[in-house]
Amino acid sequence: MGSNPTPSAISPERPIPCDDVPMNFTLIVHSTPDAGGGAHSALRFAEAAHRNGHHLQQVFFYHDGVMNALASRVSPQDESELLTAWQSLAASTGVQLAVCIAAASRRGVLDVGEAERLERFATLAPPFELAGLGQLIEAVMDGGPCITFVD
Repeated sequence: MGSNPTPSAISPERPIPCDDVPMNFTLIVHSTPDAGGGAHSALRFAEAAHRNGHHLQQVFFYHDGVMNALASRVSPQDESELLTAWQSLAASTGVQLAVCIAAASRRGVLDVGEAERLERFATLAPPFELAGLGQLIEAVMDGGPCITFVD
């Protein structure tokens, strides 16, 4: 059996070790785009997994990680645009970008439905979608490794 990858071991050039068997990954991102690199590591891992023939079941943004889905976020010129990179990943792979609804609501990340219900403005960037923990559990139960990225 292959060894489990760690975020620090993932690079665009290095294949994900898993004995050439396609895997079905679920990723959980706890990190904001500005924090110590967890969100960037998750994106690099997801890109490498897809490039190496693996399937991405879901990327679930939890706790402060929901800030990755904020449509109004602007990156400084000298930093990569993480929001656009997540959107590109979803477009090229079809992976679901699920955002914990409870964590998102606490942080003002709202889709159109929640914004109308709360009489606020929608701030969730497409194709991110609000989801409950039950949807994360379903993705994990569908099999394959679940990897969490934190700072």
